[in-house]
Amino acid sequence: MNRKTASLWVSGALLLGATTAHAAMPDEATLYKNPQCGCCDGYARHLEAQGVDVTIVDDAELGEIKQQAGIPHGLGSCHTIEIGEYWIEGHVPMAAVQALFEQQPDVDGIGLAGMPIGTPGMPGPQSEPYDVYAFSDQQVEPFMTLEP
Repeated sequence: MNRKTASLWVSGALLLGATTAHAAMPDEATLYKNPQCGCCDGYARHLEAQGVDVTIVDDAELGEIKQQAGIPHGLGSCHTIEIGEYWIEGHVPMAAVQALFEQQPDVDGIGLAGMPIGTPGMPGPQSEPYDVYAFSDQQVEPFMTLEP
């Protein structure tokens, strides 16, 4: 094998490795919400702008969905999303959602309690850090903090 062929082979292998190590966000998601909540629709539109096809379910029992997802009591938000093999609770910024799929931690999902201003679906500027948590079986641990 000559030097040029070997160089091309190594470059191709490195490129393939780089693309397989980076997990893309899934193409589809299901967003469970209250039918009267408009900010949830805003979050769905934000996901769709990222290339995700979103199915909105606004007639599900949200308490049961949150329990099924393993969301810790008291850390819920207005909507719950099932995407890939994870759950997203609330208005989690895309930087955290993308980090979840890149890192693929062994958790049930991530969330952001409440409805913080400046997150997808919630108009206004970010004025404080967003403490995104990870959860599994209703147990919580820090995932990441997004500074303003």
